[in-house]
Amino acid sequence: MSNIKLGVSLFSFSTDYVKGILTLEDCIRSAAEIGGEGFELVGASMLSTYPYANEKLVKEFKSMSDHYGIKFVSYGASADRGVTSDRDLTDEELIQSAILDIKTANKLGCEMMRVQYHLSPAAIEKLVPYAENYGVKLGVEIHNPDNPSSPKIQKYVELFEKLGSDYAGFVQDFGCFATKPNKVYWDEALENGAPLELLEMAANFRYDNVPKEEAMKKLLEAGANGAVIGALQGMYGFVQFSHKPDLEGLKQIIPHIQYCHGKFHYMHEHLEEASIPYADILKVLHESNFNGYIMSEYEASIDAVEMTRRHLQMERNILGELK
Repeated sequence: MSNIKLGVSLFSFSTDYVKGILTLEDCIRSAAEIGGEGFELVGASMLSTYPYANEKLVKEFKSMSDHYGIKFVSYGASADRGVTSDRDLTDEELIQSAILDIKTANKLGCEMMRVQYHLSPAAIEKLVPYAENYGVKLGVEIHNPDNPSSPKIQKYVELFEKLGSDYAGFVQDFGCFATKPNKVYWDEALENGAPLELLEMAANFRYDNVPKEEAMKKLLEAGANGAVIGALQGMYGFVQFSHKPDLEGLKQIIPHIQYCHGKFHYMHEHLEEASIPYADILKVLHESNFNGYIMSEYEASIDAVEMTRRHLQMERNILGELK
């Protein structure tokens, strides 16, 4: 039987946080008030002492979590090769940075930590003993444009099966399973003067897996402006979509998933995500007996708390129908 818990990535509120509209406590309180059972914090975005966590901050997080009745579940770590201006960090430097992140996650009381695929399978293998020692489960994020069956991701699967450790797995981002163009990007392109018929042409090229350069050439020949080409870049980049999302691949990696990012960009008032088929995704998780969190992750900036509330309610509705 599945045991799916619903939480909130505080990244969802990052625009309002950066603008000073919400404080960190406001973000945690809002996540609890709209029904989150737990939360994720991205260290580089919201940890004031990043990459460290001092005792004062640890006590503040515990106090806020206890007061609002929401669990600090996961720490979002970053693997940024470009932190110096003169060169990229080496693999060994990234590993040392990740070890520090594991220690910080442990100090904050987090059970899990999101890591990025810039950390290779070989790097993850070196990190697992640290993760086991500090009691922090690592999850390599599977993010659009990759999917569970991507060759890059399958190399991690091979490693996890070889290691057999509960402390190495995935964070599955649901953006991988989009079946429609991203509404926010689409509407923005229209506002910037993209002709609807050329946006539709671009979307059809993506659906038909037309190579990007060929699609761009045909669009330019048809009179595409910068707004159309910008939208095309997204369709072939981090907001790809397909008529056949890799749900079978998702089934195969369920045993390796630590938790999920419930990615969304726009929630309709009738509680449906504009481009990601949540009913299909949650059905796979439910039928595969997934045990863990889905952290709602809003990747837009308008009305974040309300959009996240709608997202959580949509998930509750779908899961209620599956029981």
